[in-house]
Order: sequence, then C-alpha cells, then structure tokens
Amino acid sequence: MRSEKIYQSKREPRYSNISIRDVNYQITEWGDNKKELILYLHGWGDTGSTFQFVVDSFEKDWHVVAPDWRGFGKSSHSGIGYWFPDYLADLDVLLDKFSLEEPIHIIGHSMGANVAGLYAGIKPNRIKSFINLEGFGLTDGDPEKAPDNYLRWIEKGKCGEKFQVYESFNELVPRILKRSPNMTIDKALYVAHEWAELNNDGVVRLRADPLHKLPNATQYRRSEAEACWKRITAKTLVVVGEETKFSAVLTPFIDSDIDQFASNNSKLISIPNVGHMLHFEAPDALAKEIEKFLMM
Repeated sequence: MRSEKIYQSKREPRYSNISIRDVNYQITEWGDNKKELILYLHGWGDTGSTFQFVVDSFEKDWHVVAPDWRGFGKSSHSGIGYWFPDYLADLDVLLDKFSLEEPIHIIGHSMGANVAGLYAGIKPNRIKSFINLEGFGLTDGDPEKAPDNYLRWIEKGKCGEKFQVYESFNELVPRILKRSPNMTIDKALYVAHEWAELNNDGVVRLRADPLHKLPNATQYRRSEAEACWKRITAKTLVVVGEETKFSAVLTPFIDSDIDQFASNNSKLISIPNVGHMLHFEAPDALAKEIEKFLMM
C-alpha cells in the first residue's frame, strides 16, 4: 500500500492517566469540562480515542470522556488475564472520578455497550441516558458444555496468545478496512496509529494485551444480563448497523431486548450501509442520531 495521509482531527483531544483499581487507565477527553458530560465505552480490541470521528461530527460542544479499557490501547495490562465483572467495577470508579453527584449520558459500543447495559441496571440512578451501539450480549451458554469450556480455558492459558505483527502502520490498514469496508483510508490509518505502536525492533505491534484472546472460563448467562436490563430506568437508544455481521445473532433478540431496555422510554434505529463498526463507517450519521436523542 502506498503512503496515505492520516486523518486530521477537528476537535483536539486531551490525554491523561488515572489509576483505577491498580490499573493505569488512559483517558481521552474532548470539549470543555464544564459542558454536559458524555462517557464513551469502546468495544473489544478498540480504544476510546477512535471515537474521534464521531466527536468531530457533533454540532454541539460536549465534554466527552473515553477511557481505554484495562489491557487495551494505552491502558496498562493486568498480567494475569481479564474477568468481565472487572469492567463494571472500573466503570463505577470512573463515574466517581468524573461525575460523583450527577447522572451522566453513557454511550457504549459492542463490549462497551454490554458493560454499560449491565451497569445501567445495577446502578440506574447514575445513568441519565444510555445509547447502545450494537451491544446485545451473546447467546446463552450450554451448561452441558461447561466442562469442555473450562478445559479449553485451562489449556489455552498454558499456551499463551499472540497478536499478528506488522511491518508498518499501512500494513495494518487492510485489516481495519476488512471489518469496516465503508471506512475511508485516512480514518483507517488514524485507527492503526491508535491501536498499534512502532517498537524498537522496527515492528508494529498492537497495544492490546494478547491475554484478551483467551476464552472466558465461565459461559454467558443471558438471563442474568436480562435481569439487569429490566432495571434500567434511563431513556435508551439502541443503534444497529444495517449490514452488521452479527445480524444472525441479533435478530432473535432485538424485539425482546428492546422490551428489556427501558421499555417505556426506548428507541431502536438502524443506520443504512454500515456494519458493526458504526463509529468508523458512518460517524456523521451516528453523531446526528446521538445528538437528536440526547436533546429530545
């Protein structure tokens, strides 16, 4: 791939680090911290900083805070693996630091939306509104498969995990575009620089901790997630990409999930010509829908 120009941000990001439960968290912020707060939670393998494209598309000046989850982006690695409930506890500390007294607007994508959805039901008084970008959980685990699942987790843990390495940031771009074919190359190159770093050996490596690739020891229990969703009181917007690769998983649950997500105050929209990575492929359309919903 020939050398490409990288995307130039319109709203300047600010970076800081805070300690959250023994993990050094990287925080990206945009906008005046006196403005209304939006907390953005990224999905698996992503970073908070790549919400840049949506922030640049906002008409209003919001105070947006976007952490890199533990073991992703520029946040520190745990060293021993990752457990989903840790994200809930980390999120609680984040809210204490940025909005101890007032409920906030929260946007989550994929894994981040699953964390936000659980938390919004666990501590509903802390969430003013919830925007769920393709975060519908998983299909139920099969109890009969639990022994095999534990075995797989044990054996995989012995072997270790690695991510692919790249000769340049440009070489990473096609992988990003494969997941987001409607994304522009300048934005994909921007994401490549956020996801990866050039090491001293001249190789470009992903910043994410390879331990994130390990399977979960416990299977997903959908009924527990639904019990949390039923307690959500915040107004809720659910956004799906019309071309999402997860449609086969989502279709059986969309109607029932909408009933779960604050049924008296929820809305579902679909953005055309985009897949799972809505914030990469259609940041303008997504920003418009977000602001329309928040200012209702």
